[in-house]
Amino acid sequence: MSIAHQAVIELQSAREFFNRSTRGLTEAHSNFAPAEGMMTAAQQVAHVAHTIDWFLDGAFRPEGFDTNWEEQAKVVGRYTSMEQARAWFERAVANAIAKAESLSDAELLEALPAGPIMGGAPRMAIFGAITDHTAHHRGALTVYARLNGIVPPMPYMEM
Repeated sequence: MSIAHQAVIELQSAREFFNRSTRGLTEAHSNFAPAEGMMTAAQQVAHVAHTIDWFLDGAFRPEGFDTNWEEQAKVVGRYTSMEQARAWFERAVANAIAKAESLSDAELLEALPAGPIMGGAPRMAIFGAITDHTAHHRGALTVYARLNGIVPPMPYMEM
């Protein structure tokens, strides 16, 4: 099995687990935040989508990862619709899958640009990082769901 194929499987699983875990949060929950100053549910989903795009951009441009966190927070902060955030998430995952499918194993084993974020690691490392980051926010969103009286389903299978 190629590295690209493994990355695709990992991305597909991350999407499935994220969607299953968070499906109880609807458009009506878009602007819910547990406390002032925290991201809303829609912003959490948008942040996950943005970060997938950010990993892809950073891994394949000479200057590496964009660390202008303030500007990135502004992009995510504009999201007030769960439906729009979920649509971005689906596009981001689809783009990541398409990118993985387009790469050879040799390209995936090339080093990431030098820098403080995964500098020198093989490019394929971004797919594990995307999965970890998506899982982190999937967990946060299950807390948001529970605070709204929603019991999130088991992420790994239908029960």
